[in-house]
Amino acid sequence: MGTVRLQAFSEAWLPELMSWFEDADACRVWGGPSFRFPFTRDTFRADARLDSLATLALTSDDATLLGFGQYYLRAGRCHLGRLVIAPAHRGRGLGGALVRELCRIGSADLGVEAYSLFVLPGNERAMRLYERLGFAPAPYPEPDPMFDDCVYMAASRVT
Repeated sequence: MGTVRLQAFSEAWLPELMSWFEDADACRVWGGPSFRFPFTRDTFRADARLDSLATLALTSDDATLLGFGQYYLRAGRCHLGRLVIAPAHRGRGLGGALVRELCRIGSADLGVEAYSLFVLPGNERAMRLYERLGFAPAPYPEPDPMFDDCVYMAASRVT
C-alpha cells in the first residue's frame, strides 16, 4: 500500500465516503444518533458538518481514500469524531494511524494535550483500538441526554 498521509478532505471523495454506509445502523455507529438515513449528498454534508469541522482524509500514495476523521475542541480536549476506515482496507492498522495523526494535528491546532471521543458500546473493535492507543472510558464532563447511549473515552497521551 505504500505510505499513507492525512490531508484535507476533498469534495471529490464524498461519493466514496457515502458508499461506506449502507444502512441506518452503520450511519448511527459512525455519525451519531442524529445522523439521517437514508441520506442525500446535501443531508450527508450537513450532518457530517463538513463545512464547520476540521475534516481530514487518510489517503494512499495514489490518493485513494482510506479513512476519514474530524476533530474539534470539546470540554477542553481535542475531540475526535466520525472516524472510519474504508471497508476494503480494515484490519491493516490504518485505524491507529488515523487516530494518532488526528491527535497530533488536532492538538497542535487547538493548543491542547488531551483527547476524547465517543463510541457506541457495541462497537467492540473500535473500543479495543482506542484502548490500545491509550483511551479509557471516563465520565462525560458535560452531561447531555443525546450521548447517554455512548461511551465517552479520554486520553492524556496517545501511543
